[in-house]
Amino acid sequence: MLDIRSQFGLRVRELRARSGMSQEMLALRSELDRTYISGVERGERNVSLVNIERIAAALNVSIEYMFSNERFSTNPAYLQKDFSVPFSERFVYHLDQEKKVLSFQVTGLLSKENVEYMASTLLGICSAYGKEELEILVDHREMKTADGEPAVYSPDVAEQAVIFQQGLMTYSKRVVVLCNSAFMVQQLNHVTSESGIRSIHLFGQDQEMVSRAYELLEINGNELIKAAKS
Repeated sequence: MLDIRSQFGLRVRELRARSGMSQEMLALRSELDRTYISGVERGERNVSLVNIERIAAALNVSIEYMFSNERFSTNPAYLQKDFSVPFSERFVYHLDQEKKVLSFQVTGLLSKENVEYMASTLLGICSAYGKEELEILVDHREMKTADGEPAVYSPDVAEQAVIFQQGLMTYSKRVVVLCNSAFMVQQLNHVTSESGIRSIHLFGQDQEMVSRAYELLEINGNELIKAAKS
């Protein structure tokens, strides 16, 4: 059985890996030395509360989440194989003109360039509408790596997402996002706090999650985003 230091080190490693960060990047973001991060991940460090807080902040999660039961593999995300399918085949959107709901869905991972393309496309649609006329429904349930496991935004994608969301703020009354994990909920809470957009992030049993999204947006269904078939 792993001791507490090894358990925490494994946790740091898996969250770092699923967000596409190297040890160097995590060290930079947490203002800690890379050799220190390496020692933490190997279970060789008695990590202080201050440094736990720094690492959690660098991963865009709460300290509480660092000790949650949601676990992932330590396989790194954002590898070349994660982008083998063109983004044009992994990004779809739909505009319900009657209900004024713009929905979009991403399968697989996003690069910074993908977010820029998505923003240009969707903000072009939004520009035909006035202030806070649209509701936005986002489906990130299938944001997974080639190994089929959930992943969250990489740091550069998160930064670009903040810019995208700031553009959406003019047009959207409300944004609801279906997430692939509690990890993503944590991260998007941070991203939206940076952008200032009003956004609700859902994760849970699929049918309940989708039903809750419909309820929040006051719609009975959506042409693009539906609950998975059981």
